[in-house]
Amino acid sequence: MPSSSSGAPESWWNERDLTSYESALSALETYRRENGDLAIPGRFVVPATEEYPAEWHGIKLAAHVYDMKWWQRHVAKHADRVAQLNELGFIWERLQPTWNLLMEGMATYRALRGNVLIPAAFVVPRTEEWPVATWDLPLGSFVQQVRLRHDFLTGENANERRRQLDALGFVWDVSEYNFTRLLRALRHFDRLESGRSSSREHSIRVPSKFVVPSGDNSWPPDLWDYPLGAKCMAVRQKRLYVKNHPYRRQALEDIGFRWSGNAKLGWLDVVQAAAIYSQMHGRVLNVPFDFEIPAPPPMDAESN
Repeated sequence: MPSSSSGAPESWWNERDLTSYESALSALETYRRENGDLAIPGRFVVPATEEYPAEWHGIKLAAHVYDMKWWQRHVAKHADRVAQLNELGFIWERLQPTWNLLMEGMATYRALRGNVLIPAAFVVPRTEEWPVATWDLPLGSFVQQVRLRHDFLTGENANERRRQLDALGFVWDVSEYNFTRLLRALRHFDRLESGRSSSREHSIRVPSKFVVPSGDNSWPPDLWDYPLGAKCMAVRQKRLYVKNHPYRRQALEDIGFRWSGNAKLGWLDVVQAAAIYSQMHGRVLNVPFDFEIPAPPPMDAESN
Protein backbone atom coordinates (compact mmCIF):
# COMPACT_ATOMS: atom_id res chain seq x y z
CA MET A 1 0.00 0.00 0.00
CA PRO A 2 1.22 3.56 -0.67
CA SER A 3 2.62 5.76 2.00
CA SER A 4 2.55 9.53 2.36
CA SER A 5 5.60 11.70 1.78
CA SER A 6 6.76 15.03 3.15
CA GLY A 7 6.56 18.40 1.47
CA ALA A 8 2.84 19.27 1.63
CA PRO A 9 -0.43 18.43 3.32
CA GLU A 10 -1.05 14.93 1.99
CA SER A 11 -4.76 14.59 2.78
CA TRP A 12 -7.69 16.60 1.53
CA TRP A 13 -9.79 15.30 4.37
CA ASN A 14 -9.51 15.85 8.11
CA GLU A 15 -7.06 13.80 10.14
CA ARG A 16 -8.98 12.16 12.95
CA ASP A 17 -9.36 8.52 13.89
CA LEU A 18 -12.15 6.49 15.45
CA THR A 19 -11.08 3.34 17.25
CA SER A 20 -13.66 0.71 16.38
CA TYR A 21 -13.32 -1.07 13.06
CA GLU A 22 -16.75 -2.66 13.50
CA SER A 23 -18.29 0.76 13.97
CA ALA A 24 -16.56 2.08 10.86
CA LEU A 25 -17.67 -0.96 8.87
CA SER A 26 -21.26 -0.34 9.94
CA ALA A 27 -21.03 3.28 8.82
CA LEU A 28 -19.57 2.20 5.46
CA GLU A 29 -22.27 -0.42 4.95
CA THR A 30 -24.95 2.17 5.63
CA TYR A 31 -23.39 4.67 3.24
CA ARG A 32 -23.14 2.08 0.48
CA ARG A 33 -26.70 0.92 1.04
CA GLU A 34 -27.95 4.49 0.72
CA ASN A 35 -25.65 5.66 -2.11
CA GLY A 36 -24.69 2.57 -4.08
CA ASP A 37 -20.90 2.92 -3.76
CA LEU A 38 -18.09 4.04 -1.45
CA ALA A 39 -16.96 7.02 -3.50
CA ILE A 40 -17.58 9.15 -0.44
CA PRO A 41 -17.20 12.90 -1.03
CA GLY A 42 -14.69 14.58 1.25
CA ARG A 43 -17.40 17.00 2.34
CA PHE A 44 -19.88 14.26 3.35
CA VAL A 45 -20.82 14.44 7.04
CA VAL A 46 -22.54 11.46 8.66
CA PRO A 47 -26.11 12.50 9.46
CA ALA A 48 -27.58 12.03 12.91
CA THR A 49 -29.90 9.18 11.94
CA GLU A 50 -30.45 5.80 13.54
CA GLU A 51 -29.04 4.06 10.46
CA TYR A 52 -25.54 5.26 11.33
CA PRO A 53 -23.68 4.44 14.57
CA ALA A 54 -24.16 7.31 17.01
CA GLU A 55 -20.41 7.87 17.45
CA TRP A 56 -20.15 8.76 13.76
CA HIS A 57 -22.82 11.45 13.77
CA GLY A 58 -21.41 14.76 12.56
CA ILE A 59 -18.15 13.16 11.41
CA LYS A 60 -16.64 13.39 7.92
CA LEU A 61 -16.62 9.71 7.00
CA ALA A 62 -14.06 9.85 4.17
CA ALA A 63 -11.64 11.75 6.40
CA HIS A 64 -11.26 8.68 8.60
CA VAL A 65 -11.66 5.59 6.45
CA TYR A 66 -9.63 6.85 3.47
CA ASP A 67 -6.56 7.51 5.56
CA MET A 68 -3.35 5.50 5.81
CA LYS A 69 -3.33 5.70 9.59
CA TRP A 70 -6.78 4.13 9.76
CA TRP A 71 -5.78 1.39 7.30
CA GLN A 72 -2.57 0.58 9.17
CA ARG A 73 -4.33 0.47 12.52
CA HIS A 74 -7.47 -1.43 11.56
CA VAL A 75 -6.93 -3.29 8.28
CA ALA A 76 -3.29 -3.93 7.35
CA LYS A 77 -2.86 -7.08 9.47
CA HIS A 78 -6.36 -8.47 8.96
CA ALA A 79 -6.94 -10.35 5.72
CA ASP A 80 -10.58 -10.93 6.61
CA ARG A 81 -11.16 -7.19 6.89
CA VAL A 82 -9.52 -6.59 3.51
CA ALA A 83 -11.97 -9.10 2.06
CA GLN A 84 -14.92 -7.38 3.76
CA LEU A 85 -13.91 -4.00 2.39
CA ASN A 86 -13.31 -5.43 -1.08
CA GLU A 87 -16.82 -6.84 -1.08
CA LEU A 88 -18.20 -3.44 -0.14
CA GLY A 89 -16.29 -1.75 -2.97
CA PHE A 90 -13.75 0.08 -0.86
CA ILE A 91 -11.67 2.39 -3.09
CA TRP A 92 -8.11 1.50 -2.11
CA GLU A 93 -6.62 4.11 -4.47
CA ARG A 94 -7.90 6.80 -2.15
CA LEU A 95 -5.36 5.74 0.43
CA GLN A 96 -2.55 7.16 -1.69
CA PRO A 97 -1.10 10.64 -1.07
CA THR A 98 -3.11 13.60 -2.33
CA TRP A 99 -0.25 14.48 -4.71
CA ASN A 100 -0.79 11.21 -6.58
CA LEU A 101 -4.52 11.88 -6.87
CA LEU A 102 -3.78 15.43 -8.04
CA MET A 103 -1.47 14.18 -10.79
CA GLU A 104 -3.98 11.51 -11.83
CA GLY A 105 -6.70 14.14 -11.98
CA MET A 106 -4.59 16.55 -14.05
CA ALA A 107 -3.52 13.79 -16.43
CA THR A 108 -7.16 12.84 -16.96
CA TYR A 109 -8.18 16.47 -17.48
CA ARG A 110 -5.48 16.88 -20.10
CA ALA A 111 -6.53 13.69 -21.88
CA LEU A 112 -10.12 14.94 -22.02
CA ARG A 113 -9.54 18.64 -22.80
CA GLY A 114 -6.06 18.90 -24.26
CA ASN A 115 -4.54 21.10 -21.54
CA VAL A 116 -4.28 21.57 -17.80
CA LEU A 117 -5.76 25.08 -17.64
CA ILE A 118 -8.13 23.94 -14.94
CA PRO A 119 -10.64 26.52 -13.62
CA ALA A 120 -10.23 27.29 -9.93
CA ALA A 121 -13.76 26.10 -9.14
CA PHE A 122 -13.45 22.81 -11.02
CA VAL A 123 -14.35 19.68 -9.03
CA VAL A 124 -13.92 16.24 -10.59
CA PRO A 125 -17.35 14.98 -11.67
CA ARG A 126 -18.71 11.52 -10.95
CA THR A 127 -18.56 10.28 -14.51
CA GLU A 128 -17.09 7.20 -16.14
CA GLU A 129 -14.22 8.96 -17.90
CA TRP A 130 -12.72 9.95 -14.53
CA PRO A 131 -10.96 7.50 -12.18
CA VAL A 132 -13.28 6.73 -9.28
CA ALA A 133 -10.53 7.62 -6.79
CA THR A 134 -10.57 11.22 -8.06
CA TRP A 135 -14.33 11.78 -7.89
CA ASP A 136 -15.19 14.97 -5.98
CA LEU A 137 -11.51 15.98 -5.85
CA PRO A 138 -11.32 19.83 -5.78
CA LEU A 139 -8.84 19.74 -8.63
CA GLY A 140 -9.08 23.42 -9.57
CA SER A 141 -8.46 24.51 -6.00
CA PHE A 142 -5.40 22.29 -5.73
CA VAL A 143 -4.00 23.65 -9.00
CA GLN A 144 -4.40 27.20 -7.69
CA GLN A 145 -2.60 26.25 -4.48
CA VAL A 146 0.30 24.80 -6.47
CA ARG A 147 0.50 27.83 -8.76
CA LEU A 148 0.12 30.59 -6.18
CA ARG A 149 1.47 29.08 -2.95
CA HIS A 150 3.64 26.25 -4.28
CA ASP A 151 1.80 23.74 -2.13
CA PHE A 152 3.19 20.20 -2.46
CA LEU A 153 6.46 21.66 -3.82
CA THR A 154 8.65 21.76 -0.75
CA GLY A 155 10.93 19.10 0.68
CA GLU A 156 13.01 16.47 -1.02
CA ASN A 157 10.40 15.73 -3.71
CA ALA A 158 10.03 19.33 -4.87
CA ASN A 159 12.22 19.18 -8.00
CA GLU A 160 10.83 15.87 -9.16
CA ARG A 161 7.28 17.12 -8.73
CA ARG A 162 8.05 20.26 -10.71
CA ARG A 163 9.36 18.06 -13.52
CA GLN A 164 6.17 16.01 -13.41
CA LEU A 165 4.08 19.16 -13.70
CA ASP A 166 6.18 20.52 -16.57
CA ALA A 167 5.79 17.22 -18.41
CA LEU A 168 2.01 17.61 -18.18
CA GLY A 169 2.20 21.13 -19.59
CA PHE A 170 1.41 22.86 -16.33
CA VAL A 171 0.96 26.63 -16.76
CA TRP A 172 2.79 28.48 -14.01
CA ASP A 173 1.83 31.99 -15.19
CA VAL A 174 -1.66 32.06 -16.71
CA SER A 175 -1.46 35.74 -17.66
CA GLU A 176 1.75 35.23 -19.63
CA TYR A 177 0.31 32.12 -21.25
CA ASN A 178 -2.81 34.01 -22.38
CA PHE A 179 -0.79 36.90 -23.75
CA THR A 180 1.52 34.57 -25.66
CA ARG A 181 -1.52 32.85 -27.13
CA LEU A 182 -2.92 36.19 -28.29
CA LEU A 183 0.42 37.08 -29.85
CA ARG A 184 0.58 33.75 -31.68
CA ALA A 185 -2.96 34.20 -32.99
CA LEU A 186 -2.25 37.72 -34.24
CA ARG A 187 0.91 36.66 -36.04
CA HIS A 188 -0.88 33.73 -37.65
CA PHE A 189 -3.80 35.91 -38.68
CA ASP A 190 -1.43 38.40 -40.25
CA ARG A 191 0.39 35.68 -42.21
CA LEU A 192 -2.87 34.31 -43.56
CA GLU A 193 -4.46 37.66 -44.37
CA SER A 194 -1.58 39.67 -45.76
CA GLY A 195 1.35 37.39 -46.46
CA ARG A 196 3.65 40.28 -45.62
CA SER A 197 6.98 39.69 -43.93
CA SER A 198 7.39 40.69 -40.30
CA SER A 199 10.03 43.27 -41.27
CA ARG A 200 7.65 45.34 -43.39
CA GLU A 201 5.73 48.09 -41.62
CA HIS A 202 1.99 47.50 -41.60
CA SER A 203 -0.92 47.25 -39.20
CA ILE A 204 -2.94 44.18 -38.32
CA ARG A 205 -6.70 44.63 -38.76
CA VAL A 206 -8.82 41.96 -37.08
CA PRO A 207 -12.62 42.22 -37.42
CA SER A 208 -14.21 42.61 -34.00
CA LYS A 209 -16.35 39.50 -34.46
CA PHE A 210 -13.63 37.28 -35.87
CA VAL A 211 -13.32 33.85 -34.26
CA VAL A 212 -10.73 31.35 -35.41
CA PRO A 213 -12.72 28.77 -37.40
CA SER A 214 -12.87 25.33 -35.85
CA GLY A 215 -11.54 22.54 -38.00
CA ASP A 216 -9.63 24.93 -40.28
CA ASN A 217 -6.31 23.24 -40.94
CA SER A 218 -4.70 26.55 -41.81
CA TRP A 219 -4.82 27.32 -38.08
CA PRO A 220 -3.15 25.38 -35.24
CA PRO A 221 -5.79 23.21 -33.51
CA ASP A 222 -5.12 24.77 -30.12
CA LEU A 223 -6.32 28.12 -31.51
CA TRP A 224 -9.59 26.83 -32.97
CA ASP A 225 -12.59 28.78 -31.64
CA TYR A 226 -10.30 31.47 -30.25
CA PRO A 227 -12.25 34.80 -30.18
CA LEU A 228 -9.40 36.86 -31.61
CA GLY A 229 -11.54 39.87 -32.54
CA ALA A 230 -13.05 40.14 -29.06
CA LYS A 231 -9.62 39.77 -27.47
CA CYS A 232 -8.24 42.60 -29.58
CA MET A 233 -11.12 44.84 -28.53
CA ALA A 234 -10.49 43.98 -24.87
CA VAL A 235 -6.81 44.87 -25.27
CA ARG A 236 -7.72 48.27 -26.72
CA GLN A 237 -10.58 49.11 -24.38
CA LYS A 238 -9.58 47.44 -21.10
CA ARG A 239 -5.84 47.03 -21.61
CA LEU A 240 -6.26 43.27 -21.24
CA TYR A 241 -2.90 41.53 -20.76
CA VAL A 242 -0.92 44.77 -21.26
CA LYS A 243 -1.79 46.85 -18.19
CA ASN A 244 1.38 47.28 -16.13
CA HIS A 245 3.26 45.22 -18.73
CA PRO A 246 5.01 47.67 -21.10
CA TYR A 247 7.04 44.92 -22.76
CA ARG A 248 3.81 43.24 -23.85
CA ARG A 249 2.51 46.48 -25.34
CA GLN A 250 5.79 46.86 -27.20
CA ALA A 251 5.57 43.29 -28.47
CA LEU A 252 2.14 44.05 -29.94
CA GLU A 253 3.36 47.26 -31.53
CA ASP A 254 6.32 45.42 -33.02
CA ILE A 255 4.01 43.16 -35.03
CA GLY A 256 1.74 46.02 -36.13
CA PHE A 257 -1.11 45.77 -33.64
CA ARG A 258 -3.63 48.56 -34.21
CA TRP A 259 -4.50 50.46 -31.05
CA SER A 260 -7.18 52.58 -32.74
CA GLY A 261 -9.84 51.82 -35.29
CA ASN A 262 -7.88 52.77 -38.39
CA ALA A 263 -4.38 54.19 -38.19
CA LYS A 264 -4.40 55.27 -41.85
CA LEU A 265 -7.47 57.53 -41.60
CA GLY A 266 -6.99 61.23 -40.97
CA TRP A 267 -9.39 63.38 -38.99
CA LEU A 268 -11.09 64.79 -42.11
CA ASP A 269 -11.63 61.26 -43.42
CA VAL A 270 -13.39 60.34 -40.20
CA VAL A 271 -15.57 63.47 -40.30
CA GLN A 272 -16.58 62.78 -43.90
CA ALA A 273 -17.42 59.16 -43.11
CA ALA A 274 -19.51 60.25 -40.11
CA ALA A 275 -21.43 62.72 -42.25
CA ILE A 276 -22.25 60.04 -44.82
CA TYR A 277 -23.37 57.65 -42.06
CA SER A 278 -25.59 60.37 -40.58
CA GLN A 279 -27.24 61.08 -43.95
CA MET A 280 -27.95 57.37 -44.47
CA HIS A 281 -29.46 56.92 -40.99
CA GLY A 282 -31.87 59.82 -40.61
CA ARG A 283 -29.36 62.33 -39.27
CA VAL A 284 -28.57 60.01 -36.35
CA LEU A 285 -24.91 59.42 -35.53
CA ASN A 286 -25.27 56.48 -33.17
CA VAL A 287 -22.60 54.32 -34.81
CA PRO A 288 -22.26 50.77 -33.40
CA PHE A 289 -18.75 50.05 -32.18
CA ASP A 290 -18.30 47.13 -34.58
CA PHE A 291 -19.69 48.96 -37.64
CA GLU A 292 -17.47 48.63 -40.68
CA ILE A 293 -17.80 50.70 -43.84
CA PRO A 294 -18.89 48.32 -46.60
CA ALA A 295 -16.69 47.87 -49.62
CA PRO A 296 -17.93 49.46 -52.86
CA PRO A 297 -19.66 47.13 -55.31
CA PRO A 298 -17.45 45.69 -58.07
CA MET A 299 -17.30 47.81 -61.20
CA ASP A 300 -19.03 46.56 -64.32
CA ALA A 301 -16.52 45.37 -66.90
CA GLU A 302 -18.22 47.47 -69.61
CA SER A 303 -17.59 50.67 -67.66
CA ASN A 304 -13.79 50.19 -67.79
